[in-house]
Amino acid sequence: QVQLVESGGGLVQAGGSLRLSCAASGLAFSTYAMEWFRQAPGTARLFVAGITWNGESTYDADSVKGRFTISRDNAKNTVYLQMNNLKPEDTAVYYCAANKHLSTRVRDMDYWGKGTLVTVSS
Repeated sequence: QVQLVESGGGLVQAGGSLRLSCAASGLAFSTYAMEWFRQAPGTARLFVAGITWNGESTYDADSVKGRFTISRDNAKNTVYLQMNNLKPEDTAVYYCAANKHLSTRVRDMDYWGKGTLVTVSS
């Protein structure tokens, strides 16, 4: 059974930083691209960042470019999202997802975590 478990969310002031982690089990992690999405209340789930299976390529949404960094450790079956200079508009539930090829589309994901809440106060 595939499990993706996010952690690291919480409450932070604007300008602060958080590091999210997503631990994967039950799948050949090193063969999957990994992505982070987020969903604010009443809005659609949106792509944030993605990384290829080997970590050689990443892709970020324009809204987080220069502030967020995705990385992975295949030895630990874990993907990370370092979030710096957080803004109130970054407040959302953050989800990690896995699929065979890096994609920005929700419908392309094979597996999802249950999410972790990030709240940025002004």
